[in-house]
Amino acid sequence: MKIRIEVINDLAEDEVVIRCGRVDDTIQKINQYILDQSLLSSQITFYKGNQEFYFPLNTVLFFETEGEHIYAHTFNDAYLIKYRLYELEEMLPRNFVRAAKSTIVNVMQVHSITRNLTASSLIQFINSHKQVYVSRYYYQELRQRLNERSTL
Repeated sequence: MKIRIEVINDLAEDEVVIRCGRVDDTIQKINQYILDQSLLSSQITFYKGNQEFYFPLNTVLFFETEGEHIYAHTFNDAYLIKYRLYELEEMLPRNFVRAAKSTIVNVMQVHSITRNLTASSLIQFINSHKQVYVSRYYYQELRQRLNERSTL
């Protein structure tokens, strides 16, 4: 595989072109990585009171709907954001996955899942007391992303 970077001074927007003989798993992973990196650079503004906060998405444990508002939960705090969950699903990197109708979790921050076969299963996060539930409907997708997280 050859890699080449061309710097063109008058480009209006950066462009990445992948030339390949066939699309295999490696090419798919490179493509996904580039997409995820570009999404990470699109910053989400977090609000608390009259303050605006800017911090990396990887510090967010989960996003959750509370009434009419969406909150981003970190290790010890919660911040209001001005997006809907369906908008977040489209713009967040692949390590974020829907866990319930009102919740999107960061699989890189999941510590454990306490499985419940008849109801929702409990998700606990790394170095946090916070926990959320994953519904049976979203459980398989979450498990798949957890198994992939070494490649995310």
